Amino acid sequence: MSHRSYVMWPHVALRTAAAPVEAVTDEVRAIWDEMIFAMEKMPGVGLAAPQLGIGLALAVVDASEVRGQAVRMANPEVLHASVELREHEEGSPNLPRVWAKIKRPRAVTVRFLNEAGEMEEQDFVGLWATSVQHQIDHLQGRMFFDHLTRVKRDMLIKKARKVGRG
Repeated sequence: MSHRSYVMWPHVALRTAAAPVEAVTDEVRAIWDEMIFAMEKMPGVGLAAPQLGIGLALAVVDASEVRGQAVRMANPEVLHASVELREHEEGSPNLPRVWAKIKRPRAVTVRFLNEAGEMEEQDFVGLWATSVQHQIDHLQGRMFFDHLTRVKRDMLIKKARKVGRG
């Protein structure tokens, strides 16, 4: 199997809100399969369709230690987020070789269409919660560095350009 190339920052797909998925079809399932393959190859703990230039509100997350536990989500939305925050170093294949410590809610409850096309609510904690929130940001046209101050964000993008040339 192969996957589409990651679109590179500042590609317009990374700043465009993804279109809602009307129904889970075989085409949607095939995109999820491609996304999981791309995520595993990275290796990463999540991927959103816009990262591959696909403008649909699709995400996959797998923060399990054994792998193969990917949760497939269409139209995910956070219903509840914990007050307690968790800091984690985040990065993206769309802006390679740079990372930043981002604080996000430690736990979230998310509603989404699952692989069977049914509405589901699921609680995510720790790295799972961080990854789900990171993917939802992508679906809304946001990048992890949008959580940084302007100065830190500008420094990160400048560093990415510098290491990209190296």
